[in-house]
Amino acid sequence: RVLLRSVDAAACIRRIDIGGLDAGAREACICEHARGAESRLSPAAGELVQAVWFDAGAQRPGRLLLTIHHLAVDGVSWRILVPELAAAWAAIARGEVPALTARGTSFRRWSQRLELRAQDAACVGELSFWSEQLSAPSLSLVDGSLDPARDTMGTAGRLTLTLPVALTQALLTRVPAAFHCGIQHVLLTGLALAIAQWCRRRGRGGGAGVVVDVEGHGREEVWSDIDLSRTVGWFTSLYPVRLDVGGVDVEEALGGGAALGRALKRIKEQLRAVPGNGLGYGLLRYLNVRTALQLGGFAAPQIGFNYLGRFAGPGGADWGRAAEAVRLGAGGDAAMPLAHCLEVNALTLDGAQGGELTAHWSWATALVTEAEVRDLAQRWFLALEGLVGHAQAAGAGGRSPSDLPLVALTQGEIERLERQYRRIEDVLPL
Repeated sequence: RVLLRSVDAAACIRRIDIGGLDAGAREACICEHARGAESRLSPAAGELVQAVWFDAGAQRPGRLLLTIHHLAVDGVSWRILVPELAAAWAAIARGEVPALTARGTSFRRWSQRLELRAQDAACVGELSFWSEQLSAPSLSLVDGSLDPARDTMGTAGRLTLTLPVALTQALLTRVPAAFHCGIQHVLLTGLALAIAQWCRRRGRGGGAGVVVDVEGHGREEVWSDIDLSRTVGWFTSLYPVRLDVGGVDVEEALGGGAALGRALKRIKEQLRAVPGNGLGYGLLRYLNVRTALQLGGFAAPQIGFNYLGRFAGPGGADWGRAAEAVRLGAGGDAAMPLAHCLEVNALTLDGAQGGELTAHWSWATALVTEAEVRDLAQRWFLALEGLVGHAQAAGAGGRSPSDLPLVALTQGEIERLERQYRRIEDVLPL
């Protein structure tokens, strides 16, 4: 049975006068009311949005705090909401009626289509792939397992590291261009190498792969009649991927040698082999009763990874990200159990000098120490720095089999052709 409940929009908005506060007092005030807004969210009562207008007076820019429960939005949703709010406010300021772009597919319709797809033979055919990802031998990062009563958001350890602007810029542009890949391939290659070395130096195994829970935006182009470009909701997908650098000399790779390029091509191929960008895993795990039991029987990955993309950093322009926004906290219910022993959430924030890759690490403090996590985090950044340096070397980069779908060539054959010809495009149709 579906119950409908109306919500009073005015009750979701509060105004706070900050006109007489200095910078420190203003930030403290914003943080206090941000925590209050978060505490007022109640999905069970239909209260998913809280807005607080910090009014600094007619002569100074104020602040608008929007707090929306994750059940209603994901990271992509903010890219839709903020420009529309700005356009609506500009229209109102001009005395006009806001005119928003025509809406696309509703979240409800998308959910219904997903449920049907979970029963399709094509989707069910992915079961063997996902079973192999979770059942193959893999590195064990920590001893023991998560305890939902002990290992919660409130007890998690937290660490943030930032890659300098110059390295971030090269990482986002030069490395993907050299290897004909995406930034996700680059970041996960560095992480797989760092984990392999980290585990080995802690006496935790050799060259086996590591299973990583990878978050995706989930807005996959599955059907031609579905348009999610302006749909707000929580679309995020989560799927396990076994990253295997076996056959690659990890120490040579992390020392900047040729093995680093081989590792990137290897991980790139493994990630490109994931069907449908991972969307099918969640469908089979949760929406198909015939496959859910089998997938639910595997141990969950110990580490989660999410690259949220590139965002504008704090600035002074209207409707830009305020400086206080980056210090409002991690969000989430303190009592919520951790999903992974280790998690890394990374994003690129564009500032006046350029973009900086920022990585937010969290972990179960009963299973791993801060020193161990810091060591892993630093090894990952060193691996990324090594990839930047490697991409600058003569002869570095190149294609891999998934780049050449019209021909059947091994990695070795591709590299022999690349050595023989200055550009592979001279001999192969692309």
